[in-house]
Amino acid sequence: MPRPIRATVSIPAMRHNLALARERAPGRFLWAVVKANGYGHGLANAARGFAAADGLALVEFDGAAQLRREGWSGPVLMLEGAFDPVDVSQAASERLSLVVHEARQVEWLEALAAPASIEVFLKFNSGMNRLGFGHDAFREAFGRLARLPSVSRLTLMTHFANADLDGGADEAMRRFEAAAEGLPAPRSLANSAATLQVPGAHGDAIRPGVMLYGATPFGDGDARALGLRPTMRLESRLIAVQELTTGDAVGYGSTFRASQPMRIGVVACGYADGYPRHAPSGTPVAVDGVRTATVGRVAMDMLMVDLGPVPGARPGSAVELWGEVVPIDAVARASGTIGYELMCALAQRVPLRVEDDATP
Repeated sequence: MPRPIRATVSIPAMRHNLALARERAPGRFLWAVVKANGYGHGLANAARGFAAADGLALVEFDGAAQLRREGWSGPVLMLEGAFDPVDVSQAASERLSLVVHEARQVEWLEALAAPASIEVFLKFNSGMNRLGFGHDAFREAFGRLARLPSVSRLTLMTHFANADLDGGADEAMRRFEAAAEGLPAPRSLANSAATLQVPGAHGDAIRPGVMLYGATPFGDGDARALGLRPTMRLESRLIAVQELTTGDAVGYGSTFRASQPMRIGVVACGYADGYPRHAPSGTPVAVDGVRTATVGRVAMDMLMVDLGPVPGARPGSAVELWGEVVPIDAVARASGTIGYELMCALAQRVPLRVEDDATP
């Protein structure tokens, strides 16, 4: 019998979240971000869930090739651009759009033999100081790229460091507009946070990511309040129940001790499955649909939960680690991280089930 843990990916929830992104930025070209194996959901599943997107965006060239093999014929945007000249050739042959954020990438395009044709997104560093050109270099790169017959279309882009904060995108937008002044090209600026709360940043194309997977881009927000639906559930079962007396310790390091007699359940899920080891006692979890909390330190294959709120629980009872009852963002906040990390950390050994109401 297989171990009882599994993850479930909801294609209808993906479609719902994509539609909500369109509602927030009507008329804009929508790039659905599917990097990191579709944020842990599986690249093929993400392509199905976001089939109505205008384009798909990622960073992995093997992932782009997979999308083409599996029949995605629409635009594909490589968010970190080419890593070497071979990638530029792949982009030309597989009709991939390239972000250009540094001088070598301009040179590789200049060296590309005709009759190749590639759409280019020229990236401006608006303050995050990761990728992108500064003001003068940005304008110089635009001039060089605009002269190339191999560049079919030029779009100007940037990425926000603080769009999740009130007014956090203002300075970045000011810098971007100053650098882009007079440059005849469409704009792509908005990530999930800007799509949801900075209409002035919608430009011509948006690039939502985590919101499409039903998690909030805002640190203390609630995805459900934004109208988003969770696209992933992580579930398991109790495999044992223990009766504790006052003073009994739980788990490695004895970090939790019972202050009174209590029942705890042992769940077949641990950090080797992708659950955060650093999740402290008190992290929310649901047993038989009732919210309760973890106790003790998360181990490789197991974690423990307080069964006080669920007196009828027994070995075999259903456990939701995150999903419908326990939002992934609640687990992330309790663990000092973000929902993005939990999705992407889902381990390969966890079976992945796909729900799709369009499946015959």
